[in-house]
Amino acid sequence: MIVLYKILPAAAAGRGVGASVPWSDDDRRDGFMHLSTAAQVLETANRHFAGQPSLVALEIDAALVEGDLRYETSRGGALFPHLYGALKREAVVAVRALVKDDEGKFAFAAGDGGQ
Repeated sequence: MIVLYKILPAAAAGRGVGASVPWSDDDRRDGFMHLSTAAQVLETANRHFAGQPSLVALEIDAALVEGDLRYETSRGGALFPHLYGALKREAVVAVRALVKDDEGKFAFAAGDGGQ
């Protein structure tokens, strides 16, 4: 299974229209939903969400994503997954808590196997 992640403030994780995950202000501005691969998710959280007190990472099965999923060049030339369309909640296989470690960096919560 190819796993992708959508980072959200914990308070926003349950919001959305019907069966879709909500777009962030950045997603709306850029015209696509920003996603990360497993190798990118923690760097993305620490780079773009450092001021947030509580985050979750929606774990997504890429095979269940409908719509136009593109891997496009972003920071440092890395390819990031961008979804042009709605992310249906059925594609979310777990909700993983992101917590700050002793150095103030986000990491997956210990023992968090998802919800």
